[in-house]
Amino acid sequence: MSAASTSVTGVTERRIAANGIELNIAEAGEGPLVLLLHGFPESWYSWRHQFAPLAAAGYHVVAPDMRGYGKSDRPEAISAYNQVEVVNDIVGLVAALGYDTAVVIGHDWGAPTAWAAALNHPGVFRAVGALSVPFMPRSPVAPMAAMRAAFQGQFFYQLYFFEPGVAEAEFEADIRTSLKKFLVMGAGETDLTKLPPKAAGDDLLSSLPNPDTLPPWLSEADLDFYAGEFTRSGMRGPLNYYRNHDLTWSLTEGAPTEIRQPAFFVAGGADGVIMMAAAALEAMPKYVKDLRLNRIIPGIGHWTQQEAPEPVNESILEFLRALDA
Repeated sequence: MSAASTSVTGVTERRIAANGIELNIAEAGEGPLVLLLHGFPESWYSWRHQFAPLAAAGYHVVAPDMRGYGKSDRPEAISAYNQVEVVNDIVGLVAALGYDTAVVIGHDWGAPTAWAAALNHPGVFRAVGALSVPFMPRSPVAPMAAMRAAFQGQFFYQLYFFEPGVAEAEFEADIRTSLKKFLVMGAGETDLTKLPPKAAGDDLLSSLPNPDTLPPWLSEADLDFYAGEFTRSGMRGPLNYYRNHDLTWSLTEGAPTEIRQPAFFVAGGADGVIMMAAAALEAMPKYVKDLRLNRIIPGIGHWTQQEAPEPVNESILEFLRALDA
């Protein structure tokens, strides 16, 4: 398919075959390959502020719609969304773009994908970066049982997402309002400690405030774009990522535990993931042996590269300049 321009200046989109499916990619620039992997519930568009500065610095910047999202293929089977398969998409994408190696950077679900790509394919991924989710080696116990035990009698969004069809129905009842509530809830403007506690049987969205105005980092046009993408794709594929914790765990027995490529990590100081993963953040230098940049940006929440594009861009460029000096 020929490339098509997007609403982001200098960025074009096309579909490309990788790992037995077709992925929609947005791209800009020429030079060494930098892959940007988005998370939930986002799209290539979550990297809209990164294309121009990275392309201007001399890189070929490519952000796919991950499988199940946007204009990428949406395999039907829940098991098709395990992380081994998702990583294989990214390995295949490097080759499909005509490269031997790439720098891979991920946010939210894209972060464990980026970490796993670097961990298991060190010959392909020469460096790795992650936003929001620190590296964690494979757990010694199956994740879902541990999660259920840790949150017994409480609401936890990942357990709520696990039952097929339930979260889909809630999100898809009003995609735009659902996304607005969820995105604002995860941002630095929301004090997560002041949200009312939920019982195990509650839903996700009905008790969340419906903001009258959007935060500065999220425009009405941005929200319209996301709503259009999820109206097209539905929420099943994106939610299936959460339904594969145990399958991914079983498929990765014996995986390496140390990342040796140059690496960086950036997160928001008000990110709920960082609050939950404080131990992993502290332990990360033990497992990520060449962690060259480990930065917390004060005052922002989970949507790192959208809430604080300039500090994030500065961090990525600082890392890349040293890498390619």
